[in-house]
Amino acid sequence: MGQSGTTAAGKLRLSIAISDYDHVRDLTGGRVRPEGIELIPLNLSVEEIFYRFVSHVEWDVSELSMAKYVSLISQDRRDITAIPVFPSRVFRHSAFFVRPGGEVKTLEDLRGRVVGIPEWSVTATVYGRALLVHQVGIPLTEIEWVQAGLNQPGRKENAELRLPEGVRYRQEPGRTLQEMLLEGELDAILAPHPPAAFEADDGRIRRLVEDPRAAEQAYFEETGIFPIMHVIAIRRAVLEAHPWVAMNLLTAFEEAKRRSLTRIGDSTASRIPLPWSHDLLAQSRALFGEDPWPYGIEANRHTLEAFLQYSHEQGVCHRPVTVDELFPEQVGQKFRL
Repeated sequence: MGQSGTTAAGKLRLSIAISDYDHVRDLTGGRVRPEGIELIPLNLSVEEIFYRFVSHVEWDVSELSMAKYVSLISQDRRDITAIPVFPSRVFRHSAFFVRPGGEVKTLEDLRGRVVGIPEWSVTATVYGRALLVHQVGIPLTEIEWVQAGLNQPGRKENAELRLPEGVRYRQEPGRTLQEMLLEGELDAILAPHPPAAFEADDGRIRRLVEDPRAAEQAYFEETGIFPIMHVIAIRRAVLEAHPWVAMNLLTAFEEAKRRSLTRIGDSTASRIPLPWSHDLLAQSRALFGEDPWPYGIEANRHTLEAFLQYSHEQGVCHRPVTVDELFPEQVGQKFRL
């Protein structure tokens, strides 16, 4: 499926694997058509998308973990590149989980503790550890890190790491993070997906940061960083044969997102099943600007540079990587009339 072809109408046929986001749905559903391209969409879980694309590059265009991507670039992997489209962005103060009534009551209390992670190279854990290092002041070496599956045993690290000297890191392939937290072997979990007991709301696990929305807004106002979780990767062979694909796809993703924001902001009829959804868009624009979900390099350079710094500090990147290494030169600028 990774081999692109041409339709009878002369369009380039490309397969794309991406989650079913509202801000890409018009693109994958065919309402927005990238110039000269016919897309074959595959709707899979992000975990499956990441694993299959990194391991076998099974399709032409793919959603991809930002941490996995920058790690591969730092190892000079040449068969994939990316465009500055970021379908998932999530602040991660909400990604810390603890037992109610335990000794850990604040992020500061994690100093000297044992913290479980699903993988060191998961983008959310990169941002979470950076939060502890740069905002809280806890060095990586003052926490013992345990890698295991969140709710199922057997999860393995899916990237080659170069951990900093002094970092204590061990793997527990036969255990789960939830099990170890509930049995008192972990003091906290740092993971993008909540543990099953938290989702069941059975009272055994709670979020460490009780008001993550307020903490995350304060973090953005202090740092200007809006965490990028995922990026859109492309088989490099596609761009070598058809350099115009990068900008045409970027333009189409932008149009799909614009339509999504228009729907959300429509106060005439609710387009998503949440009360006051159009007011949420107005609040986001007041904080983030007219486009609260920007694509492109320059609008995201500050966040990208911070993430590349964190990734190198934590051994996810094997060498320092620059923003301009991440994307082909044709998406660096847009024409102006």
